[in-house]
Amino acid sequence: MSTVLVVEDTLTQAEIIAGTLRNAGYTVQVATSGEDAKLKIAQQKPNLIVLDVVLPGESGFELCRELKDKSETKDIPIVMCSTKSGEMDKFWGIKQGAAAYLTKPVNPDELVRTVGLLVK
Repeated sequence: MSTVLVVEDTLTQAEIIAGTLRNAGYTVQVATSGEDAKLKIAQQKPNLIVLDVVLPGESGFELCRELKDKSETKDIPIVMCSTKSGEMDKFWGIKQGAAAYLTKPVNPDELVRTVGLLVK
């Protein structure tokens, strides 16, 4: 069973994303900030991270770049998930190392399909 870490500070969005992934058979952990995410990753390395862009403290872009720079986390696929839907936002997310960029509101089928393609 694959574990997905959902990093989302909006409780409703976190519940929607986590619930969708649980229904698809994934074990899901939720973090509400970059700092919270780093603690959870240190405790148990997830198979994939769904990462919001707008977070308290550091942004999802910054966290993505930081995770991709570390040897112990660089191989974890990251799916950016944000209301920021401009082409430049998507480009920047991929440039930071994200494997995919989904916009909110998240399409549940697209989320499950994207995670399924990236989880090893």
